Amino acid sequence: MLHYSRTKTILTLLFVGLGLLLVVPNLLPPETRASLPHWAQRTIVLGLDLQGGSHILLEVDANALREERQEGLRDEVRNALRDERVGYSGLGNSGAGVQVRLRDPADLDKAMTRLRQLAQPISNSLIGGGGAQTLDIASTPDGVITLTPTQAGLDDTIRRAVDQSIEIVRRRVDELGTTEPSIQRQGADRILVQVPGLQDPQRLKQLIGTTAKLTFRMVDLSMPVQQAEATRPPPESEILPSVDNESEKYLIEKRVLVSGEDLIDAQPGFDQRSNEPVVTFRFNANGARRFAAATTQNVGKPFAIVLDNKVISAPRINEPITGGSGQISGQFTVESANNLAILLRAGALPAPLTIVEERTVGPGLGRDSIEAGTKATIYAGIFVVLFMFATYGVFGFIANLALIVHVGLILGLMSILGATMTLPGIAGIVLTIGTAVDSNVLIYERIREEFKGGRSVVSAIQAGFERAFATIIDSNSTMFIAALILFLMGSGPVKGFAVVFILGILTTVVTAVTLTRMMIALWYRWTRAKTIPF
Repeated sequence: MLHYSRTKTILTLLFVGLGLLLVVPNLLPPETRASLPHWAQRTIVLGLDLQGGSHILLEVDANALREERQEGLRDEVRNALRDERVGYSGLGNSGAGVQVRLRDPADLDKAMTRLRQLAQPISNSLIGGGGAQTLDIASTPDGVITLTPTQAGLDDTIRRAVDQSIEIVRRRVDELGTTEPSIQRQGADRILVQVPGLQDPQRLKQLIGTTAKLTFRMVDLSMPVQQAEATRPPPESEILPSVDNESEKYLIEKRVLVSGEDLIDAQPGFDQRSNEPVVTFRFNANGARRFAAATTQNVGKPFAIVLDNKVISAPRINEPITGGSGQISGQFTVESANNLAILLRAGALPAPLTIVEERTVGPGLGRDSIEAGTKATIYAGIFVVLFMFATYGVFGFIANLALIVHVGLILGLMSILGATMTLPGIAGIVLTIGTAVDSNVLIYERIREEFKGGRSVVSAIQAGFERAFATIIDSNSTMFIAALILFLMGSGPVKGFAVVFILGILTTVVTAVTLTRMMIALWYRWTRAKTIPF
């Protein structure tokens, strides 16, 4: 029988009321919203195309990774042969790899056994296939050994560098206090960064484009820097410019005393004596121990704080620094000190990032998109409402009420999830309006057929809902599968469309079946109609 219990009615109304209540915070001014409980402050986040912001496509510098891998491989070979006490007369680059010549060819087997340990299997079978190694090692009878990184090994290095870069870029962007940034891999070596609402895209580029490799190294006092420039620097040192003045040069040892990897915190501050902006830092236990040992052994000597191969400052060590903390001073502004602290906290990028594509969407364009999307939604809603009312009369009016609730529930669910609304998302809402009333059309046409077949009003309505239910579930299930595939395999706007469409499918079942049935049951209870009103 067409019966809706009081308990069922109350539960349905509570669910619908709660869903619509979740939309309210979106309509309140920020000051009022801030006074609400934390869970009630959730709102729909406007995407880049609706509120403006920055869109940057970054590419990991694969050449820099290859050069760094080659340099690291050379050090590994040197250390390995030294550990085995194998003498060699030459160690240098050979194409993309490293070549070493042994002094005594009789040591070839011992050297090959040790060097083969440098070749590691690649765990990711998607890159290079099963059993792939990071290095190809070849030798000649006269004691020449060549180690060349494999293409699979280089691809794996790039993949891991992109993964690491995504996390570091995410930490840096989060420090800006922006809402719902989108940071994701695109292709093998690219990262897409979208930051809605960002008013300073230049600062974003500076933050995510800086490698931020911080090292603490000694200043080489064996010769003046001018002499090193005129002749050549010692093999274990290099000439680096000042970060503030490119013409000011320093002769810096290549040996790293402590690296930025040992930092656990960095904060902007002010020098107590000069009141100038500085950056204070704190090491972990390992870094504190190494820093204390380095400063103890080099009291009275200058050491350099180097950021991305540029010297920030080169103070003299007046006494051992054993507390595991210190400060970086230079010609900082408040903003530059804050930016440096952000970079150091987030960590160094494994390789430089190049900006391949850059777009800035102004808030004016976003407002135009919102207005266009709103108009499209209103026009679609008006035509659907008029059609349903003209075709099904009172039942069409009930379907229209359910449709309004349907849209409200979508917005409420997006609010509680903190989902991002994009222009394709608005298109998803327009599409779900059509699919929602489609379920009502299936039910009403089935009711019409049952009534024409000789059933009573109550029996026709009951049979119409029961027999159309399976068809509604089938059609919505197929749409749900398609939307889920779009969500899992798509990105950016496609994923935004899929999220709205999935929520629309879920709320359709509630509004088109449960809510509509409840309202029709109440209508019949009040009217006791003898015929179908369409």
